[in-house]
Amino acid sequence: MRSKTETRETKLDACDITRMLEACPGDETESLFAFADRTRKHFVGDSVHIRGIIEFSNYCTRNCMYCGLRRDNRNLLRYRMTPDEIVAAAKNGILSGYRTIVLQSGEDPYYSASDIARITEGIKSCGDVAVTLSIGERTLSEYATMRSAGADRFLLKHETADAELYLRLHPGASLETRLECLQNLKSLGFQVGSGFIVGLPGQDISTVAEDITLLKLLDCDMAGIGPFIPHPDTPLALHPPGDVMMTLKALAVTRLILPYANLPVTTALSTLRNDGRHLALSCGGNVIMPNITPAKYRELYEIYPDSASLRDPEDGGIREIAVMLEAMGRKMSTTRGDSFRRETGTRGAPSS
Repeated sequence: MRSKTETRETKLDACDITRMLEACPGDETESLFAFADRTRKHFVGDSVHIRGIIEFSNYCTRNCMYCGLRRDNRNLLRYRMTPDEIVAAAKNGILSGYRTIVLQSGEDPYYSASDIARITEGIKSCGDVAVTLSIGERTLSEYATMRSAGADRFLLKHETADAELYLRLHPGASLETRLECLQNLKSLGFQVGSGFIVGLPGQDISTVAEDITLLKLLDCDMAGIGPFIPHPDTPLALHPPGDVMMTLKALAVTRLILPYANLPVTTALSTLRNDGRHLALSCGGNVIMPNITPAKYRELYEIYPDSASLRDPEDGGIREIAVMLEAMGRKMSTTRGDSFRRETGTRGAPSS
């Protein structure tokens, strides 16, 4: 497998991707992971970027079949942080050492584009930090307002590249609209992230290959890939969780497809495996996104139960992460961690 992928990594199609995702346990999988790790090292280096997530609202107008925040979940105590609370939490994160703050919520129109803009400006006034937004679908003009206020990045996962499956899992929504939003974000100059869930009902290995192919087509600056975890208060409560090994293989192949991308270790992976961070960082990952939401809100942002982030201290455990990285021979980045491709404008080939 190694020689094949090393000579063709920039020209892989869906069939090539599928074959790599079918790598057998043992030598084939280890070879794939090792090559993804070398590719990561060559293109984006050994530094790991640490992004502090603030989950500021668990209200959501959507009714996604797998998400605990879904509109029809009446068992969830809802909350919204005030703008002052959000900026204060961000300031604490910046003082702890974070150079990127991620603002994440359900799709909650309570916060207007102008509200998000003012919050962004408040955070940017605290220091030289990047602000990433993960707040769902908005209009082009709303995105433009946020961008003008200084928002640097936007994360909007496509979830699945299968349009029919997307429709079944997201009532009243469409993959076409989601992709239009991603294109709008790119047109405004955001560094754009997308991603998908491994293990959704109706998904097979060819669907995962299509997901990775779509990430390449979108030319994403970041891609989040995590396993499905069932929530008891959703229609998919009895569906089994996604496969950890398939998630890792999808991450590794994505590194080969998008060598310059920032690929985070997802919280979902760390929730299913205590060593999830170490595993993902060893097969292409270069970003960790600790949760710095104030403790009184954190357990209420329940996309799925028993999130690994609930075990972290209020600062996200940034010092503990630094120790773990040092033990791996990696280091914590002291930069904002902007898109490496945009910073360098260069291309290269991974060393063997």
